Amino acid sequence: MNKLFRLLFTYFIKGLLVVVPFAAAIFLIYWAVSSIDNSLNLSSLWIDPETGKPIYIPGLGILTVVVIILFAGIVVTNLVTDPIKVWLNRWLQKLPLFNFLYTSIKDLTEAFVGDEKKFNEPVLVELNESGLKQIGFVTSKDLTKINLPGEVAVYFPFSYSFAGQLYIVHSSKVKHLNMSASEAMKFVVSGGVSGID
Repeated sequence: MNKLFRLLFTYFIKGLLVVVPFAAAIFLIYWAVSSIDNSLNLSSLWIDPETGKPIYIPGLGILTVVVIILFAGIVVTNLVTDPIKVWLNRWLQKLPLFNFLYTSIKDLTEAFVGDEKKFNEPVLVELNESGLKQIGFVTSKDLTKINLPGEVAVYFPFSYSFAGQLYIVHSSKVKHLNMSASEAMKFVVSGGVSGID
């Protein structure tokens, strides 16, 4: 009986290791998509003439976001000129809190999906004389404008989080890793559990 219980417990643990990450990933994707869809779904504007209640059209919120993003991309690419960009930047600087939030989010977005991606150079940095090392991403290679020649900016993401810290280290302490940026990020965020398959 004890042997059967241990066998069942082993099966349960192995099943747990398969089901929990799969279910959590599906739940997070479902939650994100349904939250966006519910908050931006414009189907409540249409009323069913028979019942007098709004007609809910699933997926309309996501479609709205996709259309807005595509429209903004077309407008910015084809219609917004440099003088308009300068005028918009000057106008944004008059709104300190909004400007701070906008530029921070814009820079973070561009770091991942812009023309000049920032988190694409994983490195290993020696932090002290005892040999303690940490994996990070070089975000700026030239800091001479802030009077730090020979130094680089390295971002260290936290494990199991989207937060992190920025350190300024001497370039001689930085060693480039033979792995892709996505593998390095996966390795760090997972606490070293995955990413080096």
